[in-house]
Amino acid sequence: MGGGAGQRALGPPVLVIGAALGRADIPALCARLADLLAPFPAVGAVVVCDVSAVVEPSVVTLDALARLRLTARRLGADIRVYPAHARLGQLLALTGLGAVLPLARQRQAEQREQPLDVEEVGDPADPPG
Repeated sequence: MGGGAGQRALGPPVLVIGAALGRADIPALCARLADLLAPFPAVGAVVVCDVSAVVEPSVVTLDALARLRLTARRLGADIRVYPAHARLGQLLALTGLGAVLPLARQRQAEQREQPLDVEEVGDPADPPG
């Protein structure tokens, strides 16, 4: 199936979009979105669509995101796409969908905090410190 749903303890509900997304998966994703929004106020809720698994976005990916946006709007809510691979961001911009499918802003690494997926490796020849 194309994706799963989950919620963080604090923050907006999250809908996970899988890498292997087919057209047949879109109605189920929209139903999951509606289920995620059920416990929230009728107007103003925001759902984060986690597309981190989508490395090779396709027309189906764009169709799914557009339909999710329409579903959310019909329910008085909105979606944010996070974290988008550069290719998906480029496709959204190229098709004009970037204006209606905003990318969620990623949290900046705090001072002295390593960015995600980066490990500092020391050289054994360097002095400790």
